[in-house]
Amino acid sequence: MHTQLNWMDAQPAAAKAMMALEGAVLKGAIEKPLAELVRMRVSQMNGCAFCMDMHSHDMIKAGENPQRIFVLSGWRDSPVFSGRERAALAWAEAMTSLASGHPDAAAHEALDAHFTDAEKVELTLLIVTINGWNRFGVGFGMVHPLRN
Repeated sequence: MHTQLNWMDAQPAAAKAMMALEGAVLKGAIEKPLAELVRMRVSQMNGCAFCMDMHSHDMIKAGENPQRIFVLSGWRDSPVFSGRERAALAWAEAMTSLASGHPDAAAHEALDAHFTDAEKVELTLLIVTINGWNRFGVGFGMVHPLRN
């Protein structure tokens, strides 16, 4: 696979808009380890190898236990995720797969139990943003670097 289009060079205003979204996410109250779990799970769902590579390295560098990354796609069956993480991951999956159905009452109840209203908005913005990055990455064939 090779990069089909360097979208950031082709349309700098689009890159600037995406960076502004990312900046808003980074200023929010969602803790970085949780944000990275959400980014990784959404990237897995969307098949964005570039983003999965980047976020897995960022997570390990920040001290995340690699075992949690390995079992992330099966988070529902793993005891290593907290209630807050489970609520965020369920919300991320529901918001990423809207074509399959809208978030159910259980997803909303889990959010209510673990997030303030402001955090719900910030989490949703995080999900919107990583879905956007994934679409640019997958759509234009961004290639992840080979790492040793």
